[in-house]
Amino acid sequence: MAYRSKIAWIFLLGFALDLVNMFVATVAYPDIARELHASVTQLAWISNAYMLGLTLIIPFSVWLAAQMGERTLIAASLLLFAGASVMVGQASSIETLIGWRGLQGLGGGLLIPVGQAMAYRHFPATERSQLTARVMSVALLVPALSPALGGLMVDSVSWRWIFYANLPPALITLLLALLWIKPDAPTTLRPALEVGSIFQQIRSPMLRVAMLVYLFIPGVFIGTSLIAILYLRGLGYDATRTGALMLPWALASALAIFISKKFFNRSGPKPLLLAGMALQCVGILLLNQELVIPAYVLMGLGGSLCSSTAQTLAFLDIPADRMGHASALWNINRQLSFCLGAAALSGLLSALDSFAITFTMAAALTLLPLFAVLRLDTSRVRTLLHPASEPQR
Repeated sequence: MAYRSKIAWIFLLGFALDLVNMFVATVAYPDIARELHASVTQLAWISNAYMLGLTLIIPFSVWLAAQMGERTLIAASLLLFAGASVMVGQASSIETLIGWRGLQGLGGGLLIPVGQAMAYRHFPATERSQLTARVMSVALLVPALSPALGGLMVDSVSWRWIFYANLPPALITLLLALLWIKPDAPTTLRPALEVGSIFQQIRSPMLRVAMLVYLFIPGVFIGTSLIAILYLRGLGYDATRTGALMLPWALASALAIFISKKFFNRSGPKPLLLAGMALQCVGILLLNQELVIPAYVLMGLGGSLCSSTAQTLAFLDIPADRMGHASALWNINRQLSFCLGAAALSGLLSALDSFAITFTMAAALTLLPLFAVLRLDTSRVRTLLHPASEPQR
């Protein structure tokens, strides 16, 4: 196997571990709440603590890789992640569980930026689209399958096993990293820690709009899916059936990714984003009518149409020498969107004690980026997508 393929496999395995732990825990919330006497707000922090750990470590990834070496850093991250996963499974209180989830996030948070940088660095530009296709496949399949598999574990064994199950893949990835990644060449150069420079990228209007979209579309979906778990249990859905709802969501998401890729250059981002917001808004409202499968289909179609379009838009006007900083900022915003969406909607549910009103407010939040999207400079986008050809002589 080529060295670049080995690096890609390690990155994709680490990426999958992170994604599993973002999505799998939600199906266990009712069982965790019953055994550990947790409130709705505390349940939200099971995911929030993990995502907060991911977010806090991202700005330090480049500096840590330079200090420790990429091979050593990935190995240390996997060890921390595996150890924290075991401790989460052994937690005897909700507070202890949340604390270990934060540490687990710190370990997992380095796997994506460091592994991604290594993988893309080893693939030539002409072949990076192949790597991207693999990344998108993992990003689609893992959120779709992990809740269903997690639901089976919860119903068959215990909610604790969804965390213990992290141990084998984490240790396998660690072994592969030690066997396959070449030791870093010694260097005396130690770059300064420039966390502040990451946030200077907010000056880009397209990146700003893309980040706003991500806060209020995928972020709201994460919060909606959290409270929907509790709502569906009240309707008689077990953990397996609830987790399986991510399968129609995934099929709709795959269609949305294809549409965004197909039409972004033709129509620009504005109509895609507007359509995505409308679809997710309607999908959330359908939950109030107990039209669960159509709701998840529309949320998958609308949410993924917005997220895939926003990701392309985010880096459209970023110069090459600032791409690393913009990428770090984008990932920080992505993690924050998941935390804030879950915290806001679980807080609303606790305060209002009404699923119907909470879903209606979630649908309204989905439409908040509307004015920013409408103000997008379409002529600037068109210029970047279709540069004027040289005048004919």
